[in-house]
Amino acid sequence: MISASTLADGPLLGLPLPELWFALLFAIFGTFLFLDGFDFGAGAIFATLEDETAREAVLSAIGPFWDGNEVWLVVFGGALFASFPAVYADLFSRHYLLMFAILGALILRGLAPEMYEQRHDEGWQRWWGRSFVAGSVLAPFLLGAFAGNWLVGADRSLTLVGFVVGVTVVLLTVVSGAAFLRLKAGEYLPDAVTAYGVRAVVGYLGAVVVTLALLAVRLPDGIDTLLSPAVVALVVASIGLAAGYAVAMRRGAHLAALAASGGLTYGLVAVVAVVMYPLIDPAVGATVEGSIVSTLPLNLMSIGAAILLPLVVTYFVVLYSAFRGPVEPGEAY
Repeated sequence: MISASTLADGPLLGLPLPELWFALLFAIFGTFLFLDGFDFGAGAIFATLEDETAREAVLSAIGPFWDGNEVWLVVFGGALFASFPAVYADLFSRHYLLMFAILGALILRGLAPEMYEQRHDEGWQRWWGRSFVAGSVLAPFLLGAFAGNWLVGADRSLTLVGFVVGVTVVLLTVVSGAAFLRLKAGEYLPDAVTAYGVRAVVGYLGAVVVTLALLAVRLPDGIDTLLSPAVVALVVASIGLAAGYAVAMRRGAHLAALAASGGLTYGLVAVVAVVMYPLIDPAVGATVEGSIVSTLPLNLMSIGAAILLPLVVTYFVVLYSAFRGPVEPGEAY
C-alpha cells in the first residue's frame, strides 16, 4: 500500500525518476514542435500562395488543430516548473525578453487567421495574411533560438548558435507543413508545395551540419560529445529519414512523409537532450540529479503524470480521428 511515508522514503518503484522526467520534458517539447510545427510550416507556405482557394484550404486544414496543439507547450512549461523549479526560474529569467517575443509571435499567429476571415477586402486580408506568415515563421525561429541558447548555456538572447538553431527549426516546420498540407488539402494546392518540402528538408540537413559544427566549437569537449554513439546514430537516422521524406513526397505518400518529418523532429530534440545530459541548465552547471524536486513531490507528480498524460493523448487521438481525411470543398476556417 502506498502511503505518505513510503512516498517520501525513495523513488516510486525504485525508478530513476530524475532521468525519466528529464526525458519526459524533451518528449513533450518534441511533441509540441511536431504537432504545432506543421501548423507553423503551413503558415510559412501560406506566403507562397496567391490563389484564394488554396489559401482558404490551408486555413481549413489547420483550423481544427492549431490551438489544441499549443497545449503541449503549456504542458512543457508546467512540467519544467513542477519538476525543476530552479531551472525554470533561472532559464526563463535569463531569457525573459525572448519568452515575451515567443508569446507575441504565438498570439499573432493565432489572431491573424481569425481576423483574416472577418473581412474580405483586399487590404485587410493582405495585412492579416502577412501577419499570419510572420507569426508562423517567428514563433519556431524564436523557439529554436531559445533551445539553442539553453543548450550552450548562453546568458544572452541573441547568439549565433541561437540564430542557426532558429533557422533549423523553421526549415523543419516547413518540412512537416508541406507533408501535412499535401495530405489534408493537396487537391487545392499547387504541386510546388511538394518542391518546397523537398527543398526544406535539404536545407534542414545543411542547417543541422552548421549547428553541429558550431556546437563542436562552443561546447566543452564538443567534438567528443558529438561523436558519441547516441549522437552519431541520431544523425545517421535523420539522414535516412530525410531521404525517405523526399522519396515519399515525390511519390505522393504524404502520410509516410509526415511520419518521417515527425521522426526528424523527435530526432532533433533527442540530440539536444543527449548533448545536454547530465546537465539541465548548462549556464549554471545545474545537473538533472541536483535540480529535481524532493522525493515526495516527485513521486506524487509521477503518479499524476501517469494518470493525466494518457488522458491528454486520448483527447488528441479523438481530435485527429474526428477531423481525419482531406478538407471538403467550401469548408471554412
